[in-house]
Amino acid sequence: MLIWIAFILLILILLALDLGVFNRHAHVVSVKEALGWSALWISLGLLFSVFIYFAYQNHWLKIGLDAAGSVALDPIDKTPLEGRSATLKYLTGYVIEKSLSVDNIFVIAVIFAYFAVPAMYQHRVLFWGILGALIMRGLMIFLGAELIYRYHWIIWIFGAFLIFTGIRMLFMSTNHADPSKNPVVKLTRKLLPVTDQYHGSHFFVRVPPTPSPGTPGERGGEGSPSSSRFTFHVSRFALTPLALALIVIETTDLLFAIDSIPAIFAVTGDPFLIFTSNVFAILGLRSLYFALAGMMNKFRYLKASLAIVLIVVGIKMLASEFFKQLLGPNFNLYLLAIIFLILASGVLLSLYNPKPQAPGPP
Repeated sequence: MLIWIAFILLILILLALDLGVFNRHAHVVSVKEALGWSALWISLGLLFSVFIYFAYQNHWLKIGLDAAGSVALDPIDKTPLEGRSATLKYLTGYVIEKSLSVDNIFVIAVIFAYFAVPAMYQHRVLFWGILGALIMRGLMIFLGAELIYRYHWIIWIFGAFLIFTGIRMLFMSTNHADPSKNPVVKLTRKLLPVTDQYHGSHFFVRVPPTPSPGTPGERGGEGSPSSSRFTFHVSRFALTPLALALIVIETTDLLFAIDSIPAIFAVTGDPFLIFTSNVFAILGLRSLYFALAGMMNKFRYLKASLAIVLIVVGIKMLASEFFKQLLGPNFNLYLLAIIFLILASGVLLSLYNPKPQAPGPP
């Protein structure tokens, strides 16, 4: 429990430094700045694997031990949770979640374009969106780990779901839904007042009371005090378009998590490895968005490679015991290498055979 508290405090400190110190003032994030932050977050994610190795190798604060004090076995592949195996699983989970989170960039770009979110406020929306995503994914991870612990057969359902999702992603259209048709947007507009204009970086504003003349039946005769009486509406809060964009980002991330969380359960069933790899993969999503948003259309084969990754991890989840016997104790290392190869192939093919540009006006 102490190691969980320490990790969550670390993340809260990093987020506080991010929003409260380095990005306290709203500004347009340049590509150079975004690349620098991306390199920092990726470095932190990779450096954390060093901590994972020593923590599980030496079982700091009893991490990687079962209730009897012996080395715990991973619920997925029954391998001991020791330094080397834990590090490989953390890195594999990190790469899977990082690669799958890239698909979020397509959706975020569509959402920002639809709501016409000013560039200087996009970082603020992504900060709070990712904070909410971390909370939601944490709950989903603990729920999934508990289900696998109690009902081990559920990993077959997860594996089949990943294969189905990968095939659907591979052959279906890559166009994302129009945010205006999002049921959450429609419900929010129906239940809550929403302003038509942005109010700086605020997600909600106070609507001033609006005076309206009294009804004819309320008026008295000429000169009567009631003839000048007004009825005032009670002051209330209204959401801004910035809040709507945040709500849509949160709900779409929840849908993405339904795909990505089962994917990492193909690698490990240890909640700490799953949660930490997810956190570090998501923390760099904001800077990655600003670094890659303008170039995403150039990687035409990236979505296909992500779909193949989902299919591969789904197959591994269904036949984990078979691959363990076939490939030996290093089969998680082979899985990590295969994922790298698939993603690198998608990027290289996209660069070699870029998407043709639409002809301009004559």
